[in-house]
Amino acid sequence: MARLDPFFDRLNHSPTSELLMETGAGALLQAPGAAPQKLIQQPLTTPQIIGAFSEIVPSELRPHFPRQGLTTFAYPAPSGPVQVRFEHAGDVVRATVTAGPPQEDLFGPGLDPATAAFLLAAVQAPEPTPPPSALAGEARKPPSTAPRRAAAGADYRVGPSGDPREAMEALLTLMLQRRASDLHLTSGCPPMLRIDGDITVLEDLDPLPHERLKEMLWAIAPERNRDQWEQRKDTDFAHETAEARFRVNVFADRSGIGSVMRQIPAKILTAEDMGLSKHILDLCFLTKGLVLVTGPTGSGKSTTLAAMIDYVNRHREDHIITIEDPVEFVHPNKKCLVNQREVGVHTDGFKSALRAALREDPDIVLVGEMRDLETIAIAIETAETGHLVFGTLHTNTAPSTVDRIIDQFPADRQAQIRMMLSESLKGVVSQTLCKKIGGGRAPAQEVLLCPSSVSNLIREGKTFQIPSVMQTARGQGMVTLNDALFELVKAKKVEPKEAYMKSVAKSEFKQLLERGGFKLELAGA
Repeated sequence: MARLDPFFDRLNHSPTSELLMETGAGALLQAPGAAPQKLIQQPLTTPQIIGAFSEIVPSELRPHFPRQGLTTFAYPAPSGPVQVRFEHAGDVVRATVTAGPPQEDLFGPGLDPATAAFLLAAVQAPEPTPPPSALAGEARKPPSTAPRRAAAGADYRVGPSGDPREAMEALLTLMLQRRASDLHLTSGCPPMLRIDGDITVLEDLDPLPHERLKEMLWAIAPERNRDQWEQRKDTDFAHETAEARFRVNVFADRSGIGSVMRQIPAKILTAEDMGLSKHILDLCFLTKGLVLVTGPTGSGKSTTLAAMIDYVNRHREDHIITIEDPVEFVHPNKKCLVNQREVGVHTDGFKSALRAALREDPDIVLVGEMRDLETIAIAIETAETGHLVFGTLHTNTAPSTVDRIIDQFPADRQAQIRMMLSESLKGVVSQTLCKKIGGGRAPAQEVLLCPSSVSNLIREGKTFQIPSVMQTARGQGMVTLNDALFELVKAKKVEPKEAYMKSVAKSEFKQLLERGGFKLELAGA
């Protein structure tokens, strides 16, 4: 008898919706409309919970239990079947148990029956064909119809017909249905999704062997990208379906070929939809200068930049040139003429495209990524010559963006670059995404504007004083990251703990929460 069986007996014989066990808490029986029943008062440790559930996990999952992320399985308890949802994040685990046979749609809410049937056929691998000798001895035995997991190295025939393109389209459809931002494909692993910032393993899909995954990726990749991958072992391209566009990166690792596909919404979020402030929108009406949108990977920089370009497209009558790798959001001509150029397809690189743009009569130039010294230098020169330049950098805060640009240059050029940057930089929007209460994510945007006081600090090499200026210039539209996070907490969009984890200056943010009357629970943080 397993240690957990008495708990499952209580679950199956009471009007209870679920049994919950979590690191740092006891064991709770939760019923709709009633106060939770505490079965164990003493807080449980992670090893205690893992040890108890290790006794009931199916044998095929036992060698890797508990792995990071989500594991789901059924257990035939003596009192009746239960469904287990086991979440493992860092040193914290959370187990949710519900009574009865599985009822949940494997592919999430919102799928019509026809699509669900197609996806189910798409992810189930067929039985391997036995050798002739085996067929001779089993001729009278009917084929097995029981569902199974694919054995290591089995042919992964995703798609009802085994067609690799249909296989990839099925996975992308599943990604959209689950509202995931990214699809992760790795040789030897089941597909995984990033949903609201967390990686979720698709437990019901078989691992993808290297050769099958390569077939599926090459079914949607342009020929030049296949050649590029063979030479460099990584490549980027865009893929478009009837439902959405995707930014695709294909790489190689120790397991074989792999890929990450980022969903690009077909509809561009407008500045009004995103709630961009008036001071950010004012940057869109500049005639010259450099405006940067920064943040870590996956922080929504492209979405914010697309909203700003769309705002320009709707309110100005100018010529916009975008240089991207690959082209992500597609901007139709509205009031502006928009030319979108893709690196590797329409131009050799960012540097050559930027130089060529000066001869193409632009008013606004968007540089998808300011990756290297030369691209940064040309972008600053372009901003100085009477053009409005938008760009992105991977920095965590607005003040650190200035130092990152200057530090790219050798010491003997830094004084010159400080002077140029002090005159050309007009604003920096640095953002990070936070998990919203109830699902989804919300951006916290730090805004640095460049009046004469900030320009002087950049010119004199006193960038360490910029955060103080931002604190005292809130009335001019400046917003620190802590202020942006605190506003999300006050609006009850984000939990205090989540905002604290995203803060860079944590001690100051903790004091801000305490002064605002918000309790900060850091257990498991």
